[in-house]
Amino acid sequence: MTAQVNVPRADAFETVQFTSSGTVCDAWYFRAENDALAGPAGRPIVVMAHGLGGTKDSGLAPYAERLAAVGLDVFAFDYRGFGASGGEVRQSVSIDGQLEDYRAAVMAAAALDGVDAGRIVLWGVSLSGGHVLAVGAGRDDVAAIVSMTPLVNGMAAGRLAFANVPVASIARSTGLGVRSRLRTRVGRTPLMMPIVAGPGEMGALTLPGYRDDYLGIAGPTWKNTIDAAIGSEIGSYRADRRAADINAPVLMQIADFDRSAPPQSAANAAVKARAEVRHYPCDHFGVYHGQAWFERAVAHQIHFLTRHLGPSQPGVVDSSDS
Repeated sequence: MTAQVNVPRADAFETVQFTSSGTVCDAWYFRAENDALAGPAGRPIVVMAHGLGGTKDSGLAPYAERLAAVGLDVFAFDYRGFGASGGEVRQSVSIDGQLEDYRAAVMAAAALDGVDAGRIVLWGVSLSGGHVLAVGAGRDDVAAIVSMTPLVNGMAAGRLAFANVPVASIARSTGLGVRSRLRTRVGRTPLMMPIVAGPGEMGALTLPGYRDDYLGIAGPTWKNTIDAAIGSEIGSYRADRRAADINAPVLMQIADFDRSAPPQSAANAAVKARAEVRHYPCDHFGVYHGQAWFERAVAHQIHFLTRHLGPSQPGVVDSSDS
């Protein structure tokens, strides 16, 4: 699989920019190909964001295009500091900053011409799969949430890492992360490490197969580098704590053999959110285009969203088909 597979046709979308806390962020706007889900107030829109270090041109387009084909507008965006979005500190994850960016993206998407601002869909994968739970909690304008292979509990993710990654590798990454955080506190630039690397190498994701899987979806704006303080940033992350406050229907898509985002934590959050749950016998990257479970994962999303946002569509997987 090449990156070209994951980059949409130039005529499939238009570029839209919006501002989050004074920073200009970049988005791709896919208009629905039909009015199958349109209502008196307009069409529903899916706000879509990637996971750890991901960019919108890295595996999101195949999902966006399939959702647009059944009548959904899609607004896929880059967080500040990543991809085509602005931000002076590049490749550094701030959980609070990303949540601000997601909320700003929702506002921008809701203001687009022809969009029903009362039927917003939040769509996230991996780290953003947790973000959509936090952003969606307590909102009445969110009509549905799709959370795919979500990271919802940082401590649980840390325990899973210790079970799969050599302690020496974790110690090196942790030490670099501590030094990076100390540097940024005194106004210096952060220390960087690869997002994905081979087993035993320095990196945020070093499990066997992960480098090839991530590089297989990487788009032109993606960079294999991230602030080494990412471990401490995620360590206290608890998106699952807001799951019970979600009013909208939730689709939780869990990779049962996920070695990065703990499946049990996702399942626990799904119970709190009263979510519809789908399981896939794969690891973290097994639901992307070109992998074995992409077709099933996107079919489940289409069935879930068309069921909650409009009339059933022909050819969609039945809810009894798991």
